[in-house]
Amino acid sequence: MSSGSLVTTAWPRSRAYRATETSITSATPVAAHRAPTRIAGPAVIVGHSGGGGTALGLALSDPVRVAALVLISPGVPDYPWPQDDPYIGEFVKLFAAGDREGPVRLGLATWAPAGEDAAVTAEIRAAVAAFLTVGDLEQPNPPAFDRLSEVRAPAVMVRGDREYPMVADCADTIASRIRGARRIVIPGTDHMLPLRASGRLAEIIAERAA
Repeated sequence: MSSGSLVTTAWPRSRAYRATETSITSATPVAAHRAPTRIAGPAVIVGHSGGGGTALGLALSDPVRVAALVLISPGVPDYPWPQDDPYIGEFVKLFAAGDREGPVRLGLATWAPAGEDAAVTAEIRAAVAAFLTVGDLEQPNPPAFDRLSEVRAPAVMVRGDREYPMVADCADTIASRIRGARRIVIPGTDHMLPLRASGRLAEIIAERAA
């Protein structure tokens, strides 16, 4: 590949995306967000967590825009998520009880088992706050799980070895369904990979863009 262009998309509950005041999860807005940057030609698309579904949606709906995919602990909306996931059940219970600190503690225990610091805590807190306020700004990604064999862009899936088990299973399954996808597991890291291993991620992305 000769493209050095890069577009990133993350689980929309982060602080940066929460401030956009636009729909940020469907593949169409990802393409639209690219327009003001005047990027010529296809770009390397990086998606973290639920943003992986956005990246894959774009790769399926508008493949000429996608030079390569870097999927970091990715998910897709139509993955057959286990109905007995304890995280979802506990989050719903805390939310229904009006507890706003409980989901932060739960998020840290679930998504950050490698340890807490100010940056990780701030990100989890912002994610919980955005979940409670995003409303109609969050639009569903198109179904992608059963179409992963159609992805033609070179892809690499990256996750931590301390990832939440159900997300690890989802990410590994996604990688197994994309033809030729490379799989990288970074030791000692959890779901907060952009904070835990930013240097290694930068190397992986640079490899895709080279």
